[in-house]
Amino acid sequence: MSLPAHLALRLLIVTLLCLAGAVAWTLWDARSALRGEAAVSAERIAAALARQPGLGSVGPAALPVGEPQAEPTVLMLLPGICAEIRLGSEVPRRLCGDWDGLGTAPSWLAAVLSARALSDPLVREIVYRGRRLGTVAAWPDSGAAAGRAWRQVRFASGLALSLAGATAILGWLAAAGLVAPAGRIVRHLDGFDAGASHPPLPRFRAAEFDRIASAFDALAGRLARTESERTALMQRLVQVQEEERQSLARDLHDAFGQCLAAAGALAAAIEAGAPTDRADLRADARGIEAVVAAMRESLRGALAQLELPDFAGIGLGDGIRGLVSDWRARLRTGPSLHLDVEGDWSGLSGEASASLYRITQELLTNALRHGRPSRVFLRLQRAGTGGGTVTLTVDDDGGGDAARAVSGSGRGLPGIRARLAALGGHLSLTGNGSGIRARVTIPVHG
Repeated sequence: MSLPAHLALRLLIVTLLCLAGAVAWTLWDARSALRGEAAVSAERIAAALARQPGLGSVGPAALPVGEPQAEPTVLMLLPGICAEIRLGSEVPRRLCGDWDGLGTAPSWLAAVLSARALSDPLVREIVYRGRRLGTVAAWPDSGAAAGRAWRQVRFASGLALSLAGATAILGWLAAAGLVAPAGRIVRHLDGFDAGASHPPLPRFRAAEFDRIASAFDALAGRLARTESERTALMQRLVQVQEEERQSLARDLHDAFGQCLAAAGALAAAIEAGAPTDRADLRADARGIEAVVAAMRESLRGALAQLELPDFAGIGLGDGIRGLVSDWRARLRTGPSLHLDVEGDWSGLSGEASASLYRITQELLTNALRHGRPSRVFLRLQRAGTGGGTVTLTVDDDGGGDAARAVSGSGRGLPGIRARLAALGGHLSLTGNGSGIRARVTIPVHG
């Protein structure tokens, strides 16, 4: 539920509680007013009877039951009030004032009011010259009391409900206007990317939202600086790693390669200079030559892994084709490799070309060494001219579990992610039904 709806609901609940309090107060006030009117009516009747001519001198017996005094007495009763007159030994007389009957109260309200009103009548004495002649008891009529209270309750309830509805609607409208900046801040957060630039949030009239916007803009600035520093560090790390690879390749070629060449030449000289009766010596020399040849082949493979093609001269597409050709030569009767290169590769930076080459090298090695594929499909695409996006897809049918590959402890995938982090790229590993599909996406800036 939204904040404006929460506020409107709470205002409605508070108003309904106030309504309940107003109804309770209205009932109490109606009962108090009716008891006050009953007291006034009793006092009026008592005073009027005390002033009747001859009542004090003749005594109560002088007033017969049928004495025509009832009508003036009834006129002294307030509407909705009943009274009982007791004079001496006379039969008590009960009188009720006229009630207009406007508003019929529910039975439960009449029962609540009459239970207290009739059980506790208000009594006033009729006194003439210090002599007590009788009493007058007055109480509110149950129907009249309930009707009057019901009219007041309906008025208070209607007013309170109208106020509750108006308050809820106005509160919702006011809150919706006040919290509208929250929606803009949330949309800004949803579209936030630490690696991209974003315009700052606008200033808001509400001080609280303005402070939130300022704090978010400051945080976004710090994140952007941190991301820029991290990208620069990753780029430097990749560069250092590549420099180390090239240095190692030169050392292996210059030192280890020369040693192997010298060992091969020495073995050939031994074989050529061995006496005719030393067939064993010639066989040992040929064995040394075979070991040296195997080591040269291993060295050539290691150098192929360490050295980079001349991308400035041949381009990334031809470099990848050369990589696949080398693997085909080494595999011979192994799985078949299929390569599809699309797009214009001119203008691609040396850093991006080197990283894509190394990523292709690592993904192809993983597909061939960690599975048993019969076919491996590689597809390299570049969309757009001068910039755009480069997509590398490697599909194999060697089985394997993509989730296990993602959570593996090897160093291949972390190295790929480090290169992608430096370039702002993305790697996804998913199943393709018969193996694993690796997809790499890298944005290229013209």
